[in-house]
Amino acid sequence: MAQQQEFELRKVLPIGIIIGIIILIIIFWSRMTVTINAGHAGVLFKTFQGGIDTEHTYGEGFHFLAPWNEMIIYETRQQEIAEDMNVLSSNGLEIKADVSAWYRPEYDKLGLLHANIGKDYLRRVVIPALRSSARSVIGRYTPEQIYSTKRDAIQDEIYEEAKQILDEKYVDLTQILIRSIVLPSTIKAAIEGKLKQEQESLEYEFKLQKAQKEAQRQIIDAEGKAEANRILNASLTNNILREKGISATIKLAESNNTKIVVIGGGEDGMPLILGDIK
Repeated sequence: MAQQQEFELRKVLPIGIIIGIIILIIIFWSRMTVTINAGHAGVLFKTFQGGIDTEHTYGEGFHFLAPWNEMIIYETRQQEIAEDMNVLSSNGLEIKADVSAWYRPEYDKLGLLHANIGKDYLRRVVIPALRSSARSVIGRYTPEQIYSTKRDAIQDEIYEEAKQILDEKYVDLTQILIRSIVLPSTIKAAIEGKLKQEQESLEYEFKLQKAQKEAQRQIIDAEGKAEANRILNASLTNNILREKGISATIKLAESNNTKIVVIGGGEDGMPLILGDIK
């Protein structure tokens, strides 16, 4: 009897172990597997092996892990943050600036980012870097420069300063955009008035230069005509003039539509031909 029970126990025990393993797998399945979606990456926290794995970033797809470990998921797509801030110009005037930044975590350094800063890196490093750089750069310029001529330069300088900060914090800054600059209405009106006057002055100078060029052209044209007449006069002799007059008279005389009256024109003069045109 005892041998039979022992035999049945040996027979049932493996089945019980298998069932127990299956139950444990079902219970811990959600902690043993993880799926990382597109545009994301994972950092593994090893509970019994030194904490964050800073050497390896886990890419998109399905992953197995020990149930006592944890996978922390980060979005690795480009993201945007916009900051509406008050800053001071070089002469102490308060200006409202709307500045946005395009950023994303550095993929290969995701473990270092999580170990040193954490998932809240936007609030901890990105926003402070953006604000500090914007205030520093805009503070070097006058309101007129900010409003009119230096906007692109300011944008580039903010990018360079903010990028230098964020590179050390494992964040990749890809672009800085100044979406709007708002000056006090009185300052804006004064700047626009000055710009209008400058534009009118440039327009006047353009018209003046155009008139001067036209005057020079007319002078050159007149000098050319005068020179041509001088050359022509120098080449005309009495014999040439007489020959041309005779030729013209013959042509008029041969015309069927002319009544001809010939009157002597003097000792060396040409005949004068009068007539009615039919």
